[in-house]
Amino acid sequence: MRPIRRPDAVLVQAVIAGALSFAHLHDLAAAAGQSGWKAWAYPISVDLLLVAAWHRLRTSRAAGEPVRSAWTWFMVALAASLGANVATAGLLDLGHVPGWLRILVAGWPALAFLGGTLLVHSPGHPAVAVPTEPGTAAEQPSALEAVIERDDVNESEPESAAPALPSLEPEPEPAPVAVPPALVAHARKVADDYRARTGYPIDADTLRARLGVPPLMAAAIAAQLV
Repeated sequence: MRPIRRPDAVLVQAVIAGALSFAHLHDLAAAAGQSGWKAWAYPISVDLLLVAAWHRLRTSRAAGEPVRSAWTWFMVALAASLGANVATAGLLDLGHVPGWLRILVAGWPALAFLGGTLLVHSPGHPAVAVPTEPGTAAEQPSALEAVIERDDVNESEPESAAPALPSLEPEPEPAPVAVPPALVAHARKVADDYRARTGYPIDADTLRARLGVPPLMAAAIAAQLV
C-alpha cells in the first residue's frame, strides 16, 4: 500500500504568498500605465531577480567571494516586491497614480536587466591554495632560491680570477627534495584530471606550471606519481 502524500504546509504557504505578491505587482503595473502582457511581465521580472540574487548570494558565500553585489540586488528586488504589496493595500489611489511611481515602474525593466547581467557575469572563483604541512618544504628555502643565491655569489667574484679547470670527478647527484604529502596528493589529483582530459600522463613541465613549484620539486613530485 502506497503511503498517502500529505500536502506540505510550507509549500502551500509559499504558493499562496507568491500568488498574492504576483497579483499585487500586476495591479500596480497596470495602474501605472503598463497594460496587456506588459503588466503580467513585471511580476515575473521582479520575482526572477529576487531568486537570481538569492542564488548568487548562496554560491558566493560557499565559494568565499564578496556578496555585496548579490545583497544589493536582492534588497532592490525585495523593495520592489514589498513596495507593490504595500501600495495596493489601500494607501495609494490606483486610479490616480503619482508621476514618480509611473517613472519607477517604467524604468524597472532597465534596472532589472542591469541587475541580472551583473549577477550572471560575476568574477570566477578564487584560486585554491595548495595545502602544506607545518615544518615541510613550504617553510624551507626552495631550490630556485638556492640557485639564485649561488648565481649572486658567482657574480660577486672578481673577473680577473683564473678560469677553473674542468673536474674529472663525476658531479654528485642533487640532494632529494622534500615534498609534503599534501602537495603530492594534490598533484595526483591534477595528474588524474590531465590524463582524463588528454589521455596521456602529465609531464614534469606541465606539472610545474599547474602547481607553481620549482623544476626540482616538480621532478621529484613527478617521480612519485609514476
